[in-house]
Amino acid sequence: MSESNGNSRRRNVEDQDLGLYFLEACRGREMKEKEEEEEEEEEEEAPRELNTINSSGGFVVVSTDKLSVKYTSVNLHGHDVGVIQANKPAPTKRLMYYFEIHVKDAGVKGQIAIGFTCETFKMRRQPGWEANSCGYHGDDGLLYRGHCKGEAFGPTYTSGDVVGAGINYAAQEFFFTKNGQVVGSVYKDMKGPLFPTIAVHSQNEEVHVNFGQKPFTFDLKEFEAQERMKQQLKIEEISVPPNVSYGRIVRSYLLHYGYEDTLNSFDVASKSTVPPIYIAQESGIDEQEITYALNHRKTLRQLIRNGDIDVAFGKLREWYPQIVEDNISATCFLLHCQKFIELVRVGALEEAVKYGRIELSSFYDLPVFKDLVQDCVALLAYERPLESSVGYLLKDSQREVVADTVNAMILSTNPNMKDSKHCLHSYLERLLRQLTACCLERRSLNGEQGEAFQLQRVLSSSRRG
Repeated sequence: MSESNGNSRRRNVEDQDLGLYFLEACRGREMKEKEEEEEEEEEEEAPRELNTINSSGGFVVVSTDKLSVKYTSVNLHGHDVGVIQANKPAPTKRLMYYFEIHVKDAGVKGQIAIGFTCETFKMRRQPGWEANSCGYHGDDGLLYRGHCKGEAFGPTYTSGDVVGAGINYAAQEFFFTKNGQVVGSVYKDMKGPLFPTIAVHSQNEEVHVNFGQKPFTFDLKEFEAQERMKQQLKIEEISVPPNVSYGRIVRSYLLHYGYEDTLNSFDVASKSTVPPIYIAQESGIDEQEITYALNHRKTLRQLIRNGDIDVAFGKLREWYPQIVEDNISATCFLLHCQKFIELVRVGALEEAVKYGRIELSSFYDLPVFKDLVQDCVALLAYERPLESSVGYLLKDSQREVVADTVNAMILSTNPNMKDSKHCLHSYLERLLRQLTACCLERRSLNGEQGEAFQLQRVLSSSRRG
């Protein structure tokens, strides 16, 4: 086999892989949207009341609403503590968890404590006195973490004070508050489910618990905003290679996707109208690769975005016939699907049926295409298809998937393209994918605790900043 034939065959395989990548991206986007909807609907159970079953009931009286507790005995030794946990562990799939107590009466000695304990905690000991527990104590202001020796932490608290305890999952810290102000924080070295816990230990001590059923004294929303800002600043501190400017990263994105008009406006705004300068290979950006066929890619993207699929097909046959010569390629399939979708969009259902019989029927028996063909055809069954389970096909994002496919396929025809994978993502996207992977790995190391990483939220907060 000659070298030219070998290169041609290898190119065909790479083109098929690129087309299938975007086919999977289309299918994956649908699944991702469904998963995000399910995650929004699925909410972790949070503590709502005190657990009267698992408590040192001989020393405390719990109110009928299970939100207040009073010590009625006279303590004789360290095992006479009135301890009670919440009915559920602290939720973990959020940025922070927090609850408060209002000290109605500090009693004889003010030996009140607030904190977190594990499920098997001994219910006649102060939180912090046993392993896998942490407690901030009112009588001495000390913090106890797993043993009876406390450490200097904050002020004491007494009758009338509002004291809070929380978990900052992003920082992996416990934090405590008094009367709306942060007292301090400490590393969370405890694993497993942790229960909000309070303790009373002298006669007439009484506290009321707020699990969020009414506004907190502490401004938790502002504290969360500050933590998100810290996380954002950490991301912004990540440096890029010294020979790559932020402006050039943006330019590479616009070049990669054929946004020629936006690129020209960007260059004018940044006063950078000089021709693109070649950057060293190790920087990861080669503008010579992504300026290839810029005007053609811009034109085709605009046509697909406008739903002019027939015209886009015609331009491809004229400019890049090798991309559409295989009638059952993933690229042709996505274009035919988009044509069908555009007909449904404008209400031309009879024409859509005819087009589907001619152009989509050949894909139906191919397993890799079958499910997407079924989704397209299912659009015909709904009076309001946009509101249906297959409505994702009518969104502008579906046009973008097809436009991205065509863009990548054109880039792949560049004989100077060193790696076909560079056709898939811009340098900016590769950086963001790496950021996402690092954040997900960090969350994994924290036992999947804390908010799920959402790149869109990070980008939105950057824009607001």
